[in-house]
Amino acid sequence: MHTFRFVDAGGKGTFVKFHWKPKLGVHSLVWDEAQEVMGRDPDFNRRDLWETIEAGQYPEWELGVQLVPEQDEHQFDFDLLDATKIIPEEQVPVRPIGRMVLDRNPDNFFAETEQVAFCTANVVPGIDFTNDPLLQARNFSYLDTQLIRLGGPNFAHIPVNRPVVDVRNNQRDGYHQEEIHRGANYSPNSLGGGCPALGTVDEGAYRHLAERVDGVKIRRRSPSFEDHYTQAAMFWHSMADWEKRHIVDAFRFELGKVDAVPVRERTVEQLAHVDHELATAVAEGIGVAAPTRTSTPDPRPSPALSLVNNQGENTIATRQIALLATDGVDAHQASVLRDTLRERGAVAEVLAPHDGTVRAADGTALTVDRALPTVAAVLYDAVVLTGGSEPGDGADGDAARRFVRNAYRHGKPVAAYGPATTLLTRLLPDEVRLSTPDGEVTADRGVVSAGTADSPFTEEFVKAVAAHRFRDRPVPRD
Repeated sequence: MHTFRFVDAGGKGTFVKFHWKPKLGVHSLVWDEAQEVMGRDPDFNRRDLWETIEAGQYPEWELGVQLVPEQDEHQFDFDLLDATKIIPEEQVPVRPIGRMVLDRNPDNFFAETEQVAFCTANVVPGIDFTNDPLLQARNFSYLDTQLIRLGGPNFAHIPVNRPVVDVRNNQRDGYHQEEIHRGANYSPNSLGGGCPALGTVDEGAYRHLAERVDGVKIRRRSPSFEDHYTQAAMFWHSMADWEKRHIVDAFRFELGKVDAVPVRERTVEQLAHVDHELATAVAEGIGVAAPTRTSTPDPRPSPALSLVNNQGENTIATRQIALLATDGVDAHQASVLRDTLRERGAVAEVLAPHDGTVRAADGTALTVDRALPTVAAVLYDAVVLTGGSEPGDGADGDAARRFVRNAYRHGKPVAAYGPATTLLTRLLPDEVRLSTPDGEVTADRGVVSAGTADSPFTEEFVKAVAAHRFRDRPVPRD
């Protein structure tokens, strides 16, 4: 995340960091889920984005900024121009200034996506560049890349890159030049009758901030960039317990693939400078000795860094919900539940051991959207076991049981009604409160059960789906 600066007419600057925060229609995965999703469906995220836009549930991000007066640049315990550092939101609140909504899918990926030319050097009057070394490098490298990738200096003529309001830069010729220019392209000249006319600062033209710089130029990072541990420690101490477990598991997974034991040991030694608990937990999982305790930073946690405080809006819109069905299902209850969830913006699908239909208790057929062997719990946000016959003891029953266990293990809402509640009783820990097959609705940490799929059951389930994840559950049975 780069730091730019706002510049007012008087030349005073304000440092600004930009933030994009998902608001709607954006699914987040933790590392182990992402791994399984890539194995089950490598195009999951791309397809999810496409289908969400097509359904009119437009993904939306809120744009916010953190503003720091330039005279306060050195008031932090880190270098403001270090792109690897963040400004804790508790110190400098994020101010929302706009939003981005994806409301249309591309008609042609090459023309509308692959030819996009993003460049950090494209700024408007009032914004200038800081001395952030990574930003300065990208200002050059992005332009170089586009000159080669898009075939010359006139890539801004490509429709997807063309400004909404025409820009006259008086650049002539070169590959893919589409305009027919007349007269001279320099100013002043005696032939063009005052054209081209150059804008002035008073007329809103861009101007660079005049800044005096004194000192000796050397090829070396400032010492203020050398604190590698304080913000890492702040991040670690800001996490909930379940987030810390995921971080440890991720380190164990990645380092477990490193054959060189000395590399594992050095990494653990570095982690010990962040937090001894973190380093010891990682060491235990990768077969190296726990590091000696060393001094570590003790920063103030930043709650804004935890996913617990960034769940987005409490809505079930765009959530993908699986309804597991088998022969003997009550087709009316299952259909009403599915339709109700869809009316509220969720993507509700009926899954069964096979494609086609399942035979309902009243002899009718319930249409199946997907077969269980072709999907997995990681591709859905919640699961409902519909009332009807329980899955058998064969492969089909095993698939359904794995589906429910995995959904529960990842903290996702799990629900059942009617006879299907007995399956939850066998699969979930005894500490989870469940309804009886003919009892009233019961809700416990995202697990909802009842005798029928009536309105109270549906409302409790909707609340659970809107809450998204429940990480404080007891461990599931094997």
